[in-house]
Amino acid sequence: MLVLLPPSEGKAPSGRGTALKLESLSLPGLTEARRAVLDELAELCAGDEEKAREVLGLSEGLRGEIGKNTQLRSAGARPAGEIYTGVLYDALDLASLDTAAKRRAGRSLLVFSGLWGAVRVTDRIPSYRCSMGVRLPGLGALGAHWRTPMAAALPEAAGDGLVLDLRSSAYTGAWKPKGEVAGRTATVRVLHAPTRKVVSHFNKATKGRIVRSLLAAGAAPAGPAELVETLRDLGYEVEVQAPARAGTAWALDVLVNEVH
Repeated sequence: MLVLLPPSEGKAPSGRGTALKLESLSLPGLTEARRAVLDELAELCAGDEEKAREVLGLSEGLRGEIGKNTQLRSAGARPAGEIYTGVLYDALDLASLDTAAKRRAGRSLLVFSGLWGAVRVTDRIPSYRCSMGVRLPGLGALGAHWRTPMAAALPEAAGDGLVLDLRSSAYTGAWKPKGEVAGRTATVRVLHAPTRKVVSHFNKATKGRIVRSLLAAGAAPAGPAELVETLRDLGYEVEVQAPARAGTAWALDVLVNEVH
């Protein structure tokens, strides 16, 4: 099972660990594309601060993030699972999982990123600020920048198992499962059951809890249909829309009564 996650806007400090080793990150087919973004982001943030703030879409209160981006090659690097924070990652709470579940997380969780393309939660990265929606002056839109290298690297990472796609819309454009891979991909919406509306906060929290439940249970559904049964066994209310044609993903709605 491969689980695709969005990153978080907020990130924990890098700390004093060993500096980034770009070639040590998972999915080595993305290395050159990562280097291109890293170099341009550092150059942008070392220059005109106002231009960098505008390009990165940062408020005045987040001006300090620009300086952070100039130190990416020398700052301490920590496992990505410790760097990413926010609602989804708080609910997932990787640190409190038992050893076996943490190993499963390292094998199955892949976090998409405007800077790194995608990383496993065990990959060591520094804290940074660069969303997938950014358009860098030299490289252009990052979503488009990642499509070609992702098209080669991600099917290999997916193997022949289930792909559980929990990404937000900003990150889905960087890689869209196609063909046979799409047929074993499941996307998930979290809906407030009484209103059938998606609400951002509990959508993210519930997705974090779903991933945690799967990891803690040692669940290994072979495909989308098995995933539906597994989630129901774990206590989730799930509605399913199977693909209308081959080569398209399954759509799952998880219904939640409590907004929390």
